[in-house]
Amino acid sequence: MDQRMYENYLMILKEEMIPAMGCTEPIALAYGAAKAREILGREPEKILAKCSGNIIKNVRCVVIPNSGGMTGIEAAVVLGAIGGDSSKEMEVLASADEKARKQAGELLQRKICRVELLDSSIPLHFILEMTAGSDRVFLEIRQDHLNITRIEKNGEVLLDRETEKESSVPSVQQGDRTLLNLEDIRNFSDSVALDQVKELVERQISFNMAIAREGMTGKYGLGIGRVIKESYSDEMLTKMRSLTAAASEARMGGCEMPVIINSGSGNQGIACSVPLIIYAREMELPDEALYRALVFSNLLTVYQKYYIGKLSAFCGAVSASCAAGAAITYMVGGSLETIKMTIENTLANIPGIICDGAKISCAAKIAASLDAAFLAHHLAMNHQAYSPYTGILQEETSETISCVGMIGKEGMRETDKEILKIMLEH
Repeated sequence: MDQRMYENYLMILKEEMIPAMGCTEPIALAYGAAKAREILGREPEKILAKCSGNIIKNVRCVVIPNSGGMTGIEAAVVLGAIGGDSSKEMEVLASADEKARKQAGELLQRKICRVELLDSSIPLHFILEMTAGSDRVFLEIRQDHLNITRIEKNGEVLLDRETEKESSVPSVQQGDRTLLNLEDIRNFSDSVALDQVKELVERQISFNMAIAREGMTGKYGLGIGRVIKESYSDEMLTKMRSLTAAASEARMGGCEMPVIINSGSGNQGIACSVPLIIYAREMELPDEALYRALVFSNLLTVYQKYYIGKLSAFCGAVSASCAAGAAITYMVGGSLETIKMTIENTLANIPGIICDGAKISCAAKIAASLDAAFLAHHLAMNHQAYSPYTGILQEETSETISCVGMIGKEGMRETDKEILKIMLEH
């Protein structure tokens, strides 16, 4: 590969494969609140959280980790302000203790935090206004969970990234996602020096499998992982679906264990990795094959999500599971054409799954998406694929990926509004 492209792909992996506790949207709010509190310099007396529809949608139903079972925007913001450590970024609540939880609970009872819907065209967008006495802090995050674009204290501008406001590329990103393409993703996965990615992929294996095993205890949500395992035959797909779904359910249910995320999503980080780990272990494949397949799967997920955006009415489990299916094809030596068939077969099947917010039922959507992706893999390995122009499929796989992205990003804007409207009515 061209060295510039090689370094760019490596940078993308390092930026995307980071640890996070819990659902990433409440964690982003907690991170912003922790940072605002640090700038304020004392305990806040009032907080106004203005949040885009997608932030509201994705925070409403998930349990905040290390919170003692709290849910909701107000809880994420207040606990972040009281017990958060912004230096830990997406693990901002890792050190929140019982004292912080008690204090946050008291402040929530006093209703110091008020939430408003932010009228914004940016799906991932929120503003926190935090006051204590005569002191006031304004903090804004756009596009990415950690991408602070503006900070003010008492009218003084401490940070202002004006160019960021109109850009679709967060300033926290250095890797150029526009250079991603299927052929180079495969070439990079084939050629990357394993010592440059080993730490990344081994951490993903360790973290994501640990929470999968925790989810299989059945302590979270509906215990979907155990139900799948006990209800279906003991075969590869059952193991893949049960453990992957269990990991998601634990994460959505408030488990404090971190996961390695992808495209700002823990569920996508889980879905694009856990199935490959199980497949490789069951088939007794060498570590190198698994490591390279995880590189492939993570980059293919980012590639698809670049067109869709971090938050959308399009379920991210589809993109991540599609990547997992294609990565299994890659891992067993499938040709580029066979990999393309796997992608096309998946996207011909399940692009209609909507995102109605982060919650424990995301685990069921992941299980369903993996079923479709594994079927797509088997069809491809039998040299079977749906023809171009069957539905939304295009002549080239790259065109299909971009078209699905446009459906998710632009075509489903009204769907997103209707979903939010329905959710806010109750």
